[in-house]
Amino acid sequence: MSMQAEASVAAPIAKTSWLALIVVVMTQIQASFAVNALTVSMAGITTDLDTPASSVGTAITAGTFAMAAFILLGAKVGSRFGSRGVFQIAVAIHGVAMLCVALSVSPAMLFIAQASSGAVIALIAPALTVFIATNYHGPQQGRAIGLLAAAIPAAGVLALLLAGWFANTIGWRWSFVLMVGLAVVNLVLSFGLKRVPAQPGLSIDWTGAILAAVAVILLSFGFSGLSTWGVWLATSQAPFDVLGISPAPLLVIAGLVVGQVFFSWLRRRGREGKPRIFDLRVLATGSERAITACMAIMLFVGTAANFLIPLYIQVVQGRSSIETSFSIIPYTLSIFLASTFVASLYGRFTPKAIASAGFVVVASALTLLAFTVRGEWSQGFVVAGLILLGLGQGAIVALVFNTLLSSAPKQLAGDVGAWRGLVHNLSGSVGIAVATAFAVGMLSTLLLSGAQEHPEISDELIAQVNINEADFLTNEQLAAALESRATGPQLDAAIAVNAEARLQALKVSLLGLAALSLLAIVPATRMPGRRRDELPEKLEPDDDDPIDPVDLDDVNDLDGLSLDDLDQKEALA
Repeated sequence: MSMQAEASVAAPIAKTSWLALIVVVMTQIQASFAVNALTVSMAGITTDLDTPASSVGTAITAGTFAMAAFILLGAKVGSRFGSRGVFQIAVAIHGVAMLCVALSVSPAMLFIAQASSGAVIALIAPALTVFIATNYHGPQQGRAIGLLAAAIPAAGVLALLLAGWFANTIGWRWSFVLMVGLAVVNLVLSFGLKRVPAQPGLSIDWTGAILAAVAVILLSFGFSGLSTWGVWLATSQAPFDVLGISPAPLLVIAGLVVGQVFFSWLRRRGREGKPRIFDLRVLATGSERAITACMAIMLFVGTAANFLIPLYIQVVQGRSSIETSFSIIPYTLSIFLASTFVASLYGRFTPKAIASAGFVVVASALTLLAFTVRGEWSQGFVVAGLILLGLGQGAIVALVFNTLLSSAPKQLAGDVGAWRGLVHNLSGSVGIAVATAFAVGMLSTLLLSGAQEHPEISDELIAQVNINEADFLTNEQLAAALESRATGPQLDAAIAVNAEARLQALKVSLLGLAALSLLAIVPATRMPGRRRDELPEKLEPDDDDPIDPVDLDDVNDLDGLSLDDLDQKEALA
């Protein structure tokens, strides 16, 4: 057995063409740029289509939810009909959807086009992982995964620059025309990729697919509604209530219940030896579940911080959208650089060591930001904090995806890609929703306590303003809202209280994210003690439990597991 392992280590790994990686990275940019461009182009879209900004937000949400809801199904469709062919069809449809966005004449057309693009990304995302798993091996595979992770922030930078420039010059629609051209390029280049054999005998678990979609949709709408519908008691903006209770927590609970039914269904299908919409062997060991936990926490923290930082720049500092775009470029670039170069650390440090250090860096950066943010953006400590945050975030996201993929057999690469996409979108949506609800709730508390400490603010004015439905407002917006209610001294005091409360709410929110990052060190220490350089070729045996026993005589199946995982598997075996 040791001779076999030595031979495996000694065997040279031939490098393959980077064409597949070029297609993977450019397609990821195509998918990510589309969402970022909508955000940057919001002002132009609302003017051209005569629609409120919330309609653009609804379109973005529709695409994200559609992708998350159907991505597990997308992985199986790719396996059933062949990843390359399904990928090519999906890229073409995405290009058509981008053309429809560019030609949109109504909010409904924009909504349908964006929802369609999200649905086809559910077919694209698993295929990207399959292309990397089948084309690259060893260190080359690590670099390829790092570049795939780096493509997301790269798309963000391009959207900030190109879409922002287009929106201010030739028009926002040209950003999506550019995506149509990129789709054509990706489609043409994809014919140079080697075919991934289809599995025509594979039957699709439609019940599992429906359960997964329902759970994701319920969770997504539930978490998204926390800030507007109410965390517990229903607000006036809630579409309905149950005995005064907000629908948001009820949808979250319903989503968790359906999620448990989904995993029970998967285990039942496994016991019966029937195909499943998601193979639980992707999460077969404690270390693989720890990898998922680290991925979810980092994406939660990253997207929440990515929401709070522009909020700080635009509301606290009163900067414009284009100024905000340029201000966060150092943060986005640091994510890109860390995602690209973290692979160089794989040979010297274990995944658990890199992840633990990364979370310490993220927590330190958020703490630095919390104690140094104020009204001036030129402060060097703020910029340094953003760069540190990006470096830690980019390194962790690339690492956990790489480690999870290298722990799974090649046959499950599509499931790994689908799981990564599901965790990415769901954690991101939850991160923004929870950060918003927490920050607004903290703002309400601080506004009430601040108003009570200022005798010049009358009890009548406090009673007229619904503090429980407070939101982050600039000084000008608050002055306009209170113009007919407050006298000169009252208005001045209210503006001062609001300025202090909104800054403190953001500081406390950043400290909360820092604390969560430190807690993530616990699952990080459960990550593998070393990383596989090569994906195993065969599947493990499976049973009704997600922790599957392993053949201890197969050295390939043991490589990459932590000592704790080996002890657990040996005891089970």
